[in-house]
Amino acid sequence: MRLSRRTVLTLSAAAALVPRAALAVTYRQITWDDLIPQGVPYGEIIGPGQIDEANDTWNPEYDDNAQKVNTGLDGATVKLPGYIIPFDVTAEGVKTFMLVPYVGACIHTPPPPPNQLVFVTAETPWANDEMWQPVWVSGRLSATAMTTQIADVGYQLTADRIETYEW
Repeated sequence: MRLSRRTVLTLSAAAALVPRAALAVTYRQITWDDLIPQGVPYGEIIGPGQIDEANDTWNPEYDDNAQKVNTGLDGATVKLPGYIIPFDVTAEGVKTFMLVPYVGACIHTPPPPPNQLVFVTAETPWANDEMWQPVWVSGRLSATAMTTQIADVGYQLTADRIETYEW
């Protein structure tokens, strides 16, 4: 069987497009409720906590439910709405931040439970100067706990994309 030059070029062009299509990422849109394992109630503050006078913050004590994370989301590519509490701000924008479920969380009120906090690292800084606006953050989620200067966190996310949340 002999192939024409046109057929060979067409097949080559089609083959070149296959890897790009295979690498396209589909983000699963999730809500904050999805971060709590099914059947587990929202974590409640159960004790007086401790005052961190040096940082002028209150570190509350939570019940055991606050630490429980949805391990089914570990490694998933997700899209989650929320608000930014910046950590690393440069002239180019914010590269690391806490994503929180409601405006003012961790600043004006006690922090939400750890399984309602996501520490985000962005490859491309978020340059928007309206920090109090809601955003969509898309990337790979990790159900890995960590402690920050603001609160204990249940999840980490490497952001591929950050965009303004449109109502």
